Amino acid sequence: MKNLAVYCGSSMGTDPAFADTARALGEEMARRGIALVYGGGHRGLMGVVADAVLGAGGEAYGVIPQALVDLEVAHTGLTELHTVSNMHERKAKMTELTDAFVALPGGIGTFDELFEAWTWNALGYHAKPFALLDVSGFWDGLVDFLDHTTRSGFMSQARRDQLIVAADIGEALDRLAAAAGTRERGMVW
Repeated sequence: MKNLAVYCGSSMGTDPAFADTARALGEEMARRGIALVYGGGHRGLMGVVADAVLGAGGEAYGVIPQALVDLEVAHTGLTELHTVSNMHERKAKMTELTDAFVALPGGIGTFDELFEAWTWNALGYHAKPFALLDVSGFWDGLVDFLDHTTRSGFMSQARRDQLIVAADIGEALDRLAAAAGTRERGMVW
């Protein structure tokens, strides 16, 4: 796994553990030589993870719609910033640039990105793995709902099992790397 897309909030959230984990994730990515692919902003957890990757000597690639550049929320110190026309292009470009996806705490944008990556996987548009990095139980309610969805017959157990859930950064990165490696060897993930 050379590139990892990180989906996360453009705000900091209420728990200091959110920013601490974003910082630690960025530092660990750089330590492992994994480049960041993310939404290109400088605010919130997005800015924290990007600054941590860059501060630890790693590479950070942002993908941001022109409308957000115009609002001056783009991170200007990235390895490379891709400016696109809209959110659809942003998600497609991030998918093109990455080997796997991980979601930190965030709001509707984070949910949208995670579920679109999962849906595109289900439709066969890509075979890249994805995970939730569960900080302070942030994702517990969603995981419960996904299990309910599976029990209710709207998602197969195999599809549900695709979503990696880890509370530890090392575990999340190791499991994503293993799943990405399986995909690279031509095996179905």
